[in-house]
Amino acid sequence: MTRVLVVQNSKGSGPRRLGRWLAEARVAADVVPAWEGMPKSVDGYDGVVLLGGGYLPDDDAEHPWLPRERALTAEALDREVPLLGICLGEQLLAHVAGGEVTARSGETERGMCALEVLPAAAGDPVFGQFAVVPGPLWMLENHEDSVTALSPGATLLVTSPECRVQAFRVGRAAWGVQFHPEASPDAILRWDEAALADQGLDRAALAAAAKEHTEENESRSRALVLAWTRLLRTVERG
Repeated sequence: MTRVLVVQNSKGSGPRRLGRWLAEARVAADVVPAWEGMPKSVDGYDGVVLLGGGYLPDDDAEHPWLPRERALTAEALDREVPLLGICLGEQLLAHVAGGEVTARSGETERGMCALEVLPAAAGDPVFGQFAVVPGPLWMLENHEDSVTALSPGATLLVTSPECRVQAFRVGRAAWGVQFHPEASPDAILRWDEAALADQGLDRAALAAAAKEHTEENESRSRALVLAWTRLLRTVERG
């Protein structure tokens, strides 16, 4: 059976509905908390998913597992093992590939956001399906750090006025997304209400606005994940 390594980067960032969609695609997910020790290699895995976390990809002092995670990311890139980086995972991918990640970049986003799929996404194995659909791509966001420069050769696929790098591809088989396809809109109701209020945000209002796009968000998030899983069996490894 096809196997994917899912690296959990915080106790509050499990695979959620991603697990259901991987099972639907007949993909076995090995969910490994990063702080408990990751495998030394991607050997035996057909793909890698890096989940989110509220810290920077080089914050080794506070999160000493990051060097191992960066090494796994570099190995997946080098061997063209399909990789999907989500939020922090996207930032890890960008950092390893030679891009830049900026703390509190000013591109902070909370809640359901309207994203623009760029013409460069046409023909992309994961995002090409959205390039022909009119209107925005609605995805859940929760970040204050962001990728502020891509590595040479990376392709920007999705953007928005608030945050330029929303999704990109680097190499033949690695994608990073700043948004959270694995999280449903009701996840907002579990966010820290006081912290949001300190930022001038109302949790109930964010949740209500997100609910308006629940059906579309789930449909396109599922389509994204399933498109990525199809690569697990077709990408020729380097």
